[in-house]
Formats: sequence, C-alpha cells, structure tokens
Amino acid sequence: MTTNSVIYAIGDIHGHLAQLEEVHGWIERDRARNADPDAPVVHIGDLVDRGPDSAGVIAFLQHGIADGRPWVVLKGNHDRMFAGFMGDPAYSDPGLRADLPWLDPRLGGSATLASYGVEVTDPFRVRDVHSEAVRKVPASVPRFLRGLPTSFTFEQVLFVHAGIRPGIPLQKQAEDDLVWIRTGFLEDTRDHGALIVHGHTAIRTATHHGNRVNIDSSAAYGGPLTAVAIEGRDVWVLDPAGRTPLLPD
Repeated sequence: MTTNSVIYAIGDIHGHLAQLEEVHGWIERDRARNADPDAPVVHIGDLVDRGPDSAGVIAFLQHGIADGRPWVVLKGNHDRMFAGFMGDPAYSDPGLRADLPWLDPRLGGSATLASYGVEVTDPFRVRDVHSEAVRKVPASVPRFLRGLPTSFTFEQVLFVHAGIRPGIPLQKQAEDDLVWIRTGFLEDTRDHGALIVHGHTAIRTATHHGNRVNIDSSAAYGGPLTAVAIEGRDVWVLDPAGRTPLLPD
C-alpha cells in the first residue's frame, strides 16, 4: 500500500447494533468522498455485553466478513468472557476477580444472553443458564470470538483493544494485557513506535494523547459509538457531516 493510506476504526460496541450500522454508514460516505473502497475497518473489540443486541452485532460482523468486506474485528475482554463462559460455566477470566463472574450484573453478560433468548433470572444458577445458552447460542458464535485476533498493524498504527505493555515487543505481548491493561499503559507518555489506537477505558469522547488514541466513547453507558478515519498518524472523528480533526491534547 502507499504511504498514508486511509484506515477506519470503530470503538467499543457493547451490543449496540443500531449505532454500529449508523457509523458504518458514515464510513461508507467518507469512502465515497476520500478513500480507497478497500480501506480496512477495524472494530476495536468488546462487541458484546451491556447493550441490547449483542447477537445482532455479532451476526452483522460475521455476515460482513463472509461477504468479503475489508473488516478486521479484534478481541476484547468482554468477548473473551462470553466465549469462555460458553466453553465452561465455571470459566473465570484471568483479568477479573475470582468472585466476579461474567453473569454479574456489573459486567452485562445477562444482556448478551438475553439477545439470544436466554433469560437469566438467577445468575447463581450458572449451570442451568449455561445449558440453555448452549442450546440457543449458535456454536459459530463462541468459535468466531475465540478466533479473533488481539492486534492489527497498519502502516504507522497499531490497533489493540485495551493497550500494550510499554517496552515489550509486540510479538511478546501477553493477550491478558492486550485485552485488559490500564495501569502501566494509560499513564505512559513515551512514543511506542506506532500510534496505539485502543478502547476498553470508557471516556466521554475520543481523545488523542499523542502516543495513543482512545476511541471508547462509552457506548456501554449510553454514550455514542465513535468511528475515526486515520491517515498516517492523523486522525479524524466521523459524523453525519463528515470529518473533524482529532488533535493531540
């Protein structure tokens, strides 16, 4: 590819299908004005939990990929928790406290299962919930989530869900850090070589910190879903009117 090709990225979706479809519309309009029709779209992870239609989000992404669209979907910590639960009702994600299961209301797993028709009336009846989930959630869903990559590199940009462990080469990064890290990454101001584009830490609006860009604008908590266009290390936030530059703070 030529230098400074365009690439798009979408922040943490958390089950909000309508917003996902809307921001893809903004991307398509931007493509028509500015971009290569084959410019990739990176979905930064956390497809599921808390929002109303995690099932619809996953199906939308699966169908787009099957249709040959240039989409990259990264694994987030919530995606890993969902896939882990589907494989083993006793699964405990290494990034969580042992006493905080995926079905805890604070994590939003029940909303994900509800989108597949599984009603969680008692989160402590984990095995009963799991049995119903295995019947109702297509086997292709956890298989899809387990197979998602944890990073994607494009020219001068590295996309990950949560961040990186500073000072560690990409090939030696641990998945637990790529999908969970905050402490040790968010406060680090040094240049990482590539511009790191991530989500995971919910904030009010996309923010450019010079060495990293956080595009998790709190869709999980009623905020908007963010889409950005990136050329080189220049970033623009997309909306129905087009592009707005996102400048380093």
